Amino acid sequence: MSLFSAYREGIERGHYGDAFDEMFRDPANLVPQAHCRALVERLNQITPEEFARRVGIADTMLMNQGVTFTVYGDAKGVERTIPIDLVPRIVPSDEWAVIERGLTQRINALNLFLHDLYSVDCKILKDDIIPAEIIESAAHYRREFIGCPVPKNIHVHICGTDLIRDNAGNWCVLEDNLRTPSGVSYVLENRVILTRIFPQLFSQYPVRPVDHYTTVLLDNLRGISPRRHSAVVVLLTPGVFNSAYFEHAYLAQQMGIELVQGNDLFVENDMVYMKTTRGAHRVDVIYRRIDDDFLDPETFRKDSALGVRGLMRAYAAGNVALANTIGTGIADDKVIYKYVPEIIKYYLGEDAILPNIETYCAWDDKEREYILANLSKLVVKAANESGGYGMLIGTQASKEELADFAERIKENPRNYLAQPVIELSSAPCFVKDVGMVPRRVDLRPYILTGPDGVTIIPGGLTRVALVEGSYVVNSSQGGGSKDTWVLSRSMQAQFQSQTQSGSGKQSQSQSQSQSGIGLQGQRSEQNPVQPPTPAEAEWDTLTGDILATAPEDPPKEREPIAGVLMQGQAVAHHGEQQHQQEMMQQQAGSQQGNAGRESPAGHSPRV
Repeated sequence: MSLFSAYREGIERGHYGDAFDEMFRDPANLVPQAHCRALVERLNQITPEEFARRVGIADTMLMNQGVTFTVYGDAKGVERTIPIDLVPRIVPSDEWAVIERGLTQRINALNLFLHDLYSVDCKILKDDIIPAEIIESAAHYRREFIGCPVPKNIHVHICGTDLIRDNAGNWCVLEDNLRTPSGVSYVLENRVILTRIFPQLFSQYPVRPVDHYTTVLLDNLRGISPRRHSAVVVLLTPGVFNSAYFEHAYLAQQMGIELVQGNDLFVENDMVYMKTTRGAHRVDVIYRRIDDDFLDPETFRKDSALGVRGLMRAYAAGNVALANTIGTGIADDKVIYKYVPEIIKYYLGEDAILPNIETYCAWDDKEREYILANLSKLVVKAANESGGYGMLIGTQASKEELADFAERIKENPRNYLAQPVIELSSAPCFVKDVGMVPRRVDLRPYILTGPDGVTIIPGGLTRVALVEGSYVVNSSQGGGSKDTWVLSRSMQAQFQSQTQSGSGKQSQSQSQSQSGIGLQGQRSEQNPVQPPTPAEAEWDTLTGDILATAPEDPPKEREPIAGVLMQGQAVAHHGEQQHQQEMMQQQAGSQQGNAGRESPAGHSPRV
């Protein structure tokens, strides 16, 4: 039995027939896309039993490295590894070039929008491009920060924009995440795992690397420091019970900066200091993974134990920089999403390169009538929820669920919008005891903005709706992830020509290796998939031994994140770092998805 024996049946069973297939241009006959041909040929040489063995190796590696996320309210337990599917998603270079231009255009326009919105003039509202009532009623609009200076005029330093393909294969923007976007650690870990599980594949494909993400991020953070030299950067986490705590620890470790909690910092004379065993050290830049509401009990929620009292005074005085800045949540309000094409046109004078999904806002009387009349045909979302929460898929909802959402919309129309059900693209995923079957996917690229411009890491997080027939890709709702391969433009044309022609020429793949991110090698095109080299065969033997001994003696490729996190106060960066792990009651509440709370703006001083 081949890996793809169940694929056709899976298309019918999960109703994927109308979806654009990422791997096959003719899914019914398993005819691959041109850029996926070599991958399909290689996978066809692997038995389901062998593939399942490698899945077991990957799961063991994830567990050993502590690559986990938290599911709140799950009776099976709080922490678990995020499922990774070992079949990569491949994006050709010409498609990626369009995505890159579209995302750069979008983040530039959104930064201009935020800069204008928090300026005294606020021209976009005066010119009536966006209704003022939409802005003023938004949960994450921070009036108290109008006129507050922002380092380098950059409001959004890290953004994760969710993209989907429609059934014609066209890329569209589903939503923007501009507050505290998460998931990039899984992008980096997925690549490391795949290079170890299937090293042969990287010698056949000109895959662009992703491992420079933390280097670029750290450079950008240092670039917004109020002090020119010896900038001290820290990552502020809610703590160990936050759903993305692994990522916080991972990024701090990779950048070589301190992972701190609110009680590690204090403000004196409008400057932020970090407590260390060698005394107080001034902090210049805070990469915060805490929502606005919890950052400073002096300005926002008075009951917050996660933030730093007086932090907003230091920020307003220009003595510390925050990434992302205060108030960016207004730009990822799902109602504001509808106006992003107009925002792009207003600030840049250009049409949007990447289109939005058609959107209806319930605050508008006519559009609300349409939503209520067509609820069973639409996807309804809450304006400030994430993680797959606060959402209704009308085509899969019961009568009770439809009635419940109708009442919610009538009670709070500003908080809801609707979109038509878009048939997300599908990609092959491995299911144990079944083989390869299609599952719906989206893509979250990560965009970094710094003083030197915009950097987009080639690829991103491909999220997978692992439940058959599901449209929900979020990990908190049972979703998984894939490694995303963007092909190198300089070699793709040659690569595709050789894989399609069947000529006897040899091609040298591009080396993209740091920590095994890419491997050099040559392949004969008369036999595109060669037997493994001695080194690769040795790795296969090694991983087989690892899997066999995993229960008693699990592999340990790197020091696990959990092993380098130590309890205690943060210490100065002198060699080995020690990171604090202190439990705090409000950690779960300050996760990225906790976005629906009202800002206590009425009790906040203007800074």
